[in-house]
Amino acid sequence: MLRDVTFRRANMATAMELRCWGGDWGLPSVHNESLVVLAYAKFSGAKVNISPIDWTWKTLTATVPELICGDTSVTEPSQILNFLRKQRFNADYELSARQGADTMAYIALLQEKLQPALLHTFWLDADNYANLTRPWFASRSPFPLNFFVPSRHASNALSRILLTKGESPQRRISEVEGKLYSDAKECLNLLSYRLGSANYFFGNLPTSLDAFVFGFVAPLHKAHLPNSPLQSHIRQLENLTHFCDNILSVYFNSAHPCLPPSVQETMDANLQKLTQLVNKESNLIEKMDDNLRSSPQHKPHRPETKPSLIMEKSSTPA
Repeated sequence: MLRDVTFRRANMATAMELRCWGGDWGLPSVHNESLVVLAYAKFSGAKVNISPIDWTWKTLTATVPELICGDTSVTEPSQILNFLRKQRFNADYELSARQGADTMAYIALLQEKLQPALLHTFWLDADNYANLTRPWFASRSPFPLNFFVPSRHASNALSRILLTKGESPQRRISEVEGKLYSDAKECLNLLSYRLGSANYFFGNLPTSLDAFVFGFVAPLHKAHLPNSPLQSHIRQLENLTHFCDNILSVYFNSAHPCLPPSVQETMDANLQKLTQLVNKESNLIEKMDDNLRSSPQHKPHRPETKPSLIMEKSSTPA
């Protein structure tokens, strides 16, 4: 009986596919929520086949992360983690009731206080968007989606921020920007205090809270952001940066080795060239659109039709 259960679990594991954005900056994925699921899968021992959506048409249509298991499709990190627990891949099985309640509270804190500031940092900050986020996602999207995917994600990010903060869609993001970052810094400070000198938040093994914190904090720690007060703040919280580095080393090191400096420099140079190209093409498209809108609209010219030969004959007197 035990052998049958083990066999079923092995089959279930190999049948699971996780669609997500690919990795960079030393991370298995640059996408916060995809990174949460990837980390939890590692912590719980779930075997999932990773299917990056990079360079496919799913960059525009897919909702990631998405877990596919047979005929079942699950999105949203919390729902995916619940699905994995039902398959007996549970990283929280040793938590007490109090620790489980604390986990839910801290995850809610992350989603309410930290996530909006992360969305603003990567998608709405002008310098970061123009020099890092837009070129990265454009370079991972096939033509012609590379012109639409980044702007669509930026629009979705703005909507999520206003929805999370309970603000009207008509309100300008600059009016709530200061509150976003003060809330995020407060959240990071609380997480740093709760973690202390430990490797994980509860005991000697990582749990779902560690997966969420890692997924939200690691990209902020690792990305090459040209402008980010929030990144400067987290680098002062050394236990959180050590927390991210430790998880990468223990759970992702063999699968995602560090690139040699020469290769990384070449990739950075290519990304810089792509940034310049995307900016030029975007400016050209905007100018063309402005010209089309400002040009006078005339009715199409149609030449006057000549009377047919039959008409001419019928009009000739007998």
